[in-house]
Amino acid sequence: MDVEQFGRIGVLMGGYSSEREISLRSGRAIYEALAQEGCRVVAVDLIDQERDKIKNTLCEAKMDLAFIALHGRLGEDGEIQKILEEMDIAYVGSDPQASRFSFDKEISQKIFKKNQLNVPDHRVISQKEDLARIVLEWKIFPVVVKPTCEGSSIGVSLVETKQALLLAMQAAFKYGDKILLEKYIKGRELTVGILDDCALPVIEICVKRTFFDYTAKYEKGETQYLIPAPLDEKIAIEIQTAALKAHRALGCEDLSRVDFILSEENVAYILEVNNIPGFTATSLLPKAAKQLGMTFNQLCLKLVQLAYGKKTKNNISFRS
Repeated sequence: MDVEQFGRIGVLMGGYSSEREISLRSGRAIYEALAQEGCRVVAVDLIDQERDKIKNTLCEAKMDLAFIALHGRLGEDGEIQKILEEMDIAYVGSDPQASRFSFDKEISQKIFKKNQLNVPDHRVISQKEDLARIVLEWKIFPVVVKPTCEGSSIGVSLVETKQALLLAMQAAFKYGDKILLEKYIKGRELTVGILDDCALPVIEICVKRTFFDYTAKYEKGETQYLIPAPLDEKIAIEIQTAALKAHRALGCEDLSRVDFILSEENVAYILEVNNIPGFTATSLLPKAAKQLGMTFNQLCLKLVQLAYGKKTKNNISFRS
């Protein structure tokens, strides 16, 4: 592969979301992988929130193509994609609308249901509602409380009593003006990576904690991953098919990671689609790609190649 054709690749990382530190880990890993493959690459740490300042930082980087490693707001909500399109810069991943749809759980759950995909029973709560009344009337326990627009299980609580419900809602509202109350489904945590419109092997996530929360995701030794997941072949294919259907229903491109709960009755429920999943050599999508014989460096190059092909097809000019 002639990596010179890609021009100067900017790896966008950091950002201002609650997932900044995770984004920096992903960005550094991608930068190192592309540099090792001989690409012209620059690390771009976005620390400003103002659009004009973000544009100035991107201009100074003089990039032809962006590899977005921004988790959470700015990256996964479609904002950086809008800016890059305004600046005529090609990028890895989904367009602004698909990014926004996948980031907002209220929107994505509606799209999943419209496409006959299983989602847990849930209710969206606005900050304007009477929380005390909701607590008084709520009868479904355990219940998962989560912000509608946040990742990495930030602000998520598993609640078993009315006494804990109000505190959990107040904690989730710190991350936005809408939250999700979702019926807890006991079962196996599974995830499926999507690469170039193909579903990768199913991964089972075995956690020592009650559920796959922030600590389980990022602290060493808290979680075991089984690749491929020990599932009946028919069930595994059904889950991969559902993952790809969810990815397409949202309009995602290039990559995503679809998270599931497989109930004790072997019904797979979609929890969310991550349009910019974690991206270190030990992250879940790279683990699944490795199962198919693709190294982390090869995976990064593949995504750059997809972005280059997609955007040159759409007549985006390259400056190099």
